Amino acid sequence: MSRVRALAVVLMLLASCEREDRRLDSREFTTRYATWSDSSKGPYDHNAHGTTEGQMLFEQMNCSGCHANGGGGMGPALMDDKWIYGSNPNEIFTSIASGRPNGMPAWKSRLNNEQIWRLVAYVRSLSGLTPKGDRPSREDHMMVKPSPYQTPKAKPVIVRSTFTPAGR
Repeated sequence: MSRVRALAVVLMLLASCEREDRRLDSREFTTRYATWSDSSKGPYDHNAHGTTEGQMLFEQMNCSGCHANGGGGMGPALMDDKWIYGSNPNEIFTSIASGRPNGMPAWKSRLNNEQIWRLVAYVRSLSGLTPKGDRPSREDHMMVKPSPYQTPKAKPVIVRSTFTPAGR
């Protein structure tokens, strides 16, 4: 009887696990999410996979060239709570797709809607506007790793013998 209960518990736990929604058909996504009605969150805000792909797009499209990994450079900082054109997903989508005066180029001719929404999720994650569990980790090139010359050297081990030669 206890095996049956254990099996029932395991089956209930497996059934309660919820997998993250990964959208693989971009045609369906593009038609379904061409416009987004929820102004408080984007379609990828609760999707770590989509946010991580947005991080890769951020690097591939050289967004860091202006936004300096989110800290700001020529372009505005993306890590603070001061957003010139708004921080809700639709406003960020518009900024990326259509561009903004004084330097932000329009990306709608190079990126499809799905890619732009992934970028929106990543940009929002930089400032903490998405759930912490759905944010990508820092990239390897940003991790601080000690150089081989900085590792502590092993101290020489001095062995003292209590052995005394015979005759002394």
